[in-house]
Amino acid sequence: MPGSQPGAGRFMLVGPERVFYAGLLGRPKKRTLGAFIVFAGMEGRLRLSVAGKPDRMVEAAVMPAYCEHSIEPEHPSVVGVLVEPESVDPAALARLTAALGAMEEAALARTLRDACARLRAQRPTQGMTSAAFDTAVFGAPLQPRAVDPRILRVLAALGDRPGEGLTAADCAGLVNLSVSRFLHLFKQETGIAFRACRAWKRARHLLNFANETINMAHLALDIGYPDSTHFSHSIRRFYGLKPRAIFSGSRELEIFRGAPALSA
Repeated sequence: MPGSQPGAGRFMLVGPERVFYAGLLGRPKKRTLGAFIVFAGMEGRLRLSVAGKPDRMVEAAVMPAYCEHSIEPEHPSVVGVLVEPESVDPAALARLTAALGAMEEAALARTLRDACARLRAQRPTQGMTSAAFDTAVFGAPLQPRAVDPRILRVLAALGDRPGEGLTAADCAGLVNLSVSRFLHLFKQETGIAFRACRAWKRARHLLNFANETINMAHLALDIGYPDSTHFSHSIRRFYGLKPRAIFSGSRELEIFRGAPALSA
């Protein structure tokens, strides 16, 4: 999700449970983000393509986590919100999805653009909590998901230490469970398979460095990929763009970082 100059109002607020992005989209191919996402063009409409459905022009759209899709905007800039699904109570996320889906597309687009304007005017607060983020964007905090403390500990480790390449066995040992019991509990508590979640958290970590001048091979190793080939393949699968395309468009993107997630 590349952006451009701060003077143009392009920025990204990155927290462990939320992301707000306002900037250039580039030309992504099919992407499969591991987060619930709501997005709109900064101006005009977007061509939305979802597997098994006809393409359509939309002003805004809501997409569940891990749903393959592609978007092509009439205007190069977009605004989008990512919500990590395991951080929100499933019923609360379902209500949010229904409420946003029931809105007219023009109204939903205005909601996102208005939130963007508010954050831009106030400048996103370094250390903004998820509750404060939700209030700024959705009007009220989303109810957190009740997650077993052992799985919260693993989620924190996946987010904070992607470069360690934590395996299921590593995580099971961290919380004193057998591997089979850990994998079952992880899926039960988060709604996501461990391997899929780990892959997304690793790819998501790239957002923290998107505006830096950095060696791609070194970055791949630092965030847990065995080599540049695996790094490029994973990033393209999740974001629909090659890593270099993301960094090329993000050189002067302002990045603000949210507060750490609570963990047990």
